[in-house]
Amino acid sequence: MQRPVGAAPILVANAGSSSLKIRIVAPDGAVQFAGMAAEVGGASRLVLPAGSRAEAIVDHAAALVALIDAARAEGVDPDSVGAVAHRVVHGGPDLAASAELTPTVLSRAQAAATLAPLHNPPALAVISAAAERWPGLRQVACFDTAFHSTIPALGWRYALPDLPETRDIRRYGFHGLSYASLVARLPAATGRPLPRRLLAAHLGNGASLCAILDGRSAATTMGYSPLGGLTMGTRTGEIDGNAVLDIARRAGIDRAAAILNRESGLRGLGGASDMRTLETAGTPEAAFAVAHFIHWAVHHAGAMVADMGGIDAVVFTGGIGENSATVRAGIMRGLAFLGLDFDEASNGRGGPVIHAPSSRVQALIHAADEEGWIAEEARRVLGWP
Repeated sequence: MQRPVGAAPILVANAGSSSLKIRIVAPDGAVQFAGMAAEVGGASRLVLPAGSRAEAIVDHAAALVALIDAARAEGVDPDSVGAVAHRVVHGGPDLAASAELTPTVLSRAQAAATLAPLHNPPALAVISAAAERWPGLRQVACFDTAFHSTIPALGWRYALPDLPETRDIRRYGFHGLSYASLVARLPAATGRPLPRRLLAAHLGNGASLCAILDGRSAATTMGYSPLGGLTMGTRTGEIDGNAVLDIARRAGIDRAAAILNRESGLRGLGGASDMRTLETAGTPEAAFAVAHFIHWAVHHAGAMVADMGGIDAVVFTGGIGENSATVRAGIMRGLAFLGLDFDEASNGRGGPVIHAPSSRVQALIHAADEEGWIAEEARRVLGWP
């Protein structure tokens, strides 16, 4: 059938390792439908505007079908969409911008699946399911690694020899869609030009920092994979390579991967991956986990500021960054040596905002909106107004 274009909505698909979020976005940015399939392949459930319900969802392809059916049940016609846009975590070394999913782009994303084994395969499964559901419909891939393609070689190259065994082992960086959205939208949100030296903190179950210099990524804490850098919900963050090898020798590679990616971080230290749970737990282990998260955020922030030669603003985004006053205050105290001063105040939208009334350094909160940014990116790639 002839697909509508230009004025048609875009379906945004954001696939995680065990989840799928979709959003149907009108040309004016209005959200026609939003929903999520959680715990795909396990104790799965649909999270919808009307509430959450258990539903058997065996894989990501089935998750897409279930969410499309849910949209239709809410009066939104999924067949009205003119394109599907996907968050694809890893674009590999050759994809430095969002792109329409031609056979060449798709093959490169497939090749990069070995670099992001927890993230790319689910996205590729949803891409395939969308192609089956809407044959001939244009699809766009928005890569989380693309924003960091501006990091200089001194920042992305590990001190490894150039060997076949080390090919493509380099720092890629992630959360790029969140950072790109922040760069584009922060000036309108603050009414001020984008700060030249911006320390951005995307803090959530996955967490990273980015040094944004003149609107471009200059350094970031995540590296070859989303495992590196800060303490995270279930990931270790920074860990010595020989320690990883030793865990693999003791437990085997697959078990080591599970420990490092799914059983470590806040969960491994405090017994829970959710910051809200830890902040109210009242146990020494939980308090240590929160302190560990803050300590390593401050530790890595110092390196990001050094890479920029100073700092003009810090901005918090992501679930923890936007909602945990405890974490923000701890990080700001750790950065007090930079001359930051701060107060918490209401910004009129029901959430906190940080400001620095006696300092030259702005401190801000900005809501993450990866799905909204993906929709905007897709329209640009497709040449739609």
